[in-house]
Amino acid sequence: MRREHGTPRDDWEKIIEGQGLAYHRAAHPSGLSRPYWDESVHYVFSMEEVEALEEQVEELHRMCLGVVEHVISTGRFADFAIPEWAWEEVARSWERRDPHVYARFDLRYDGTGPAKLLEYNADTPTSLVESSVVQWFWLQDRFPGDDQWNSVHERLVERWRELRLPPGPIHFAFTNMDETGEEAMTVAYLQETAEQAGLRTMAIAMEDIGWDALNRRFADLGGQMIRSAFKLYPWEWMLDDDFGRQAVRHSTWIEPLWKTLLSNKALLALLWELHPGHPNLLPAYLGDPRELTSYIAKPMLGREGASMRIVTPEGTQETPGSYGKEGYVFQGFEALPVFEGQRPVLGAWIVADEAAGLGIRETTGLITDDTSSFVPHRIAD
Repeated sequence: MRREHGTPRDDWEKIIEGQGLAYHRAAHPSGLSRPYWDESVHYVFSMEEVEALEEQVEELHRMCLGVVEHVISTGRFADFAIPEWAWEEVARSWERRDPHVYARFDLRYDGTGPAKLLEYNADTPTSLVESSVVQWFWLQDRFPGDDQWNSVHERLVERWRELRLPPGPIHFAFTNMDETGEEAMTVAYLQETAEQAGLRTMAIAMEDIGWDALNRRFADLGGQMIRSAFKLYPWEWMLDDDFGRQAVRHSTWIEPLWKTLLSNKALLALLWELHPGHPNLLPAYLGDPRELTSYIAKPMLGREGASMRIVTPEGTQETPGSYGKEGYVFQGFEALPVFEGQRPVLGAWIVADEAAGLGIRETTGLITDDTSSFVPHRIAD
């Protein structure tokens, strides 16, 4: 693994916007010294590294599914701050094996040892367009003879073909709260992959989904029943909404309700409890940091690096935010590796139950947040 420099393509901004990354300006805070999409640098991997990472990612995914089984069989829903009224429905969702499509692991990796799990974005992961599409076309333009860890698009189309969903169109739901366009474009891209799989689809805003109390069903603005829906809207928000009690019992949702147990950072503590000392895990605990002298306190339902606190013998560093009322997980802190002053996080994609690709974000800070930049990668020939 190494970081290399290159010359950005002429009109690169126009190119990536035409490929769906239309939100690259709005999703990145203004006043920063580099753009969100930065192709002036990229990372290079060997095929052996990528094959090893694929194996580690798929093992992590299997371990995470084991945590779901453990939580449901032992009834440990309270550790995940899930409202008690939803416990039975989460268990039923798992027992039915409600279908899932995709997820993203965030990993610490420096090229010299096993990857370390930072968190699992299993419910509403983004950076999909840049990982699946934009960096692939960058590779074709700049290094057409090289490869890339990237079968995300093909795997998504294949996964939609595999699903056995109720009759009728799949509704693809975004939220009107999205001010940057990132979520809308992510949903539109996933809708396109479903259409390439031969499925009928419809786009809808979450705010426009209605509840037909008489017939006990969800409906779109045209009154059509919503039998299945992909939503880029977190389950914890749905469970907190007025219609949450209906949502858990009606319609097929992708991602499914059982993913509330994987998109929650309490997962990190249970992974360590069930697999102590595993080479791909950092020690993590609920309630307090126990023996850890260097740790990061992560809100169980936090997003974009908000409301975190790093504690080391040298001092404490915090990020602003309003998360944390649901509780914290305390994870052993290992600073991200440094490549030419930048700290990369590897975002490893899972489609169905298989590793499918890689996206890299990097920043100068210790915590990857909305100021980080996305950089492409290649596998050297």
